[in-house]
Amino acid sequence: MPNFQGVWDLRTQFQYAGEWPKFAPDRGLFAAGYSDAVAGYKNIIDFINIGTLGNASDFGDLTNAPYQPGGCANTTRGIFAGGELGASFSYARVNVIQYVTMGTEGNASDFGDLIQVNRSPAGSANDTRGLFSTGVTSSAVKLNVIQYITIANTGNATDFGDATEAVRFGSALSSTTRSVRGGGQEGADSNPSNVMDYVTIASTGNATDFGDLSAAKSELAACSSSTVGLFGGGYTNTGQNVIDAITIASTGNTSDFGDLLATRRQNASVSSKFRGVFAGGLSETNVIEYVTIASTGNSQDFGDLTQSRYGLNIGNVAQSHGGIA
Repeated sequence: MPNFQGVWDLRTQFQYAGEWPKFAPDRGLFAAGYSDAVAGYKNIIDFINIGTLGNASDFGDLTNAPYQPGGCANTTRGIFAGGELGASFSYARVNVIQYVTMGTEGNASDFGDLIQVNRSPAGSANDTRGLFSTGVTSSAVKLNVIQYITIANTGNATDFGDATEAVRFGSALSSTTRSVRGGGQEGADSNPSNVMDYVTIASTGNATDFGDLSAAKSELAACSSSTVGLFGGGYTNTGQNVIDAITIASTGNTSDFGDLLATRRQNASVSSKFRGVFAGGLSETNVIEYVTIASTGNSQDFGDLTQSRYGLNIGNVAQSHGGIA
């Protein structure tokens, strides 16, 4: 056997093809949203390579132009679900689930339907399953419903169980085994929540209390490595720049990780096993910023989205996030 350290020559690569290092794909997608400055509701999908700093590029278009759809992904497929359409659709909330092939730029295709219309379902996933938790219906009823799909198979969502509270504008993250949801608006729209709860992704059932965020907030973004989860930004009665951290395998309250570059709400997030990336949000921005998940600290500039916007997908639509083995 050769010494695998250093540079491999071509003959060694051929002889030991089974041991040739394989690098995980690290594409992340930011989709949908709203712009006060440019043409309202958006159907655009941007992509970045999480390991490489730089501006986002155009990936393709969604089948509609939703505001605050849910999102999740495995290495192969990115999923977007629900959301709210614009004035020409009388601000209709929808149940549409759509998908893209992560490794190939192009437009989204129909996947199936959520159980009911839903704006702001909080998405999370492992290799096999995608989950969408809580949200709000067309009649402004806040939901505690958790539903799931099998990412490899198109079709409608199935009931998973219930969250510990009925909220809208929360967010979620995952390891390979556990999905953790946090924050949102409960009751009156001015009443944010600090609650986090979790489920075991492979088995259906109701959520269990996990702990508390650093403050009660909604409209936050979430991402994770396989062990550490991050909740960034959000809204109390004002925008927040705080990044909260949890150890996904251990229940408990969040700890302080650092700060975003500015206050953000209705932002989006993707991650690899090593890097968490936050993008967009209010006040309307095209800024993409990142942190190294293993090291606490403030975020740094990554690049720019193709368009400034907020109300992007809620959930980690990336090929190598913490839920991917």
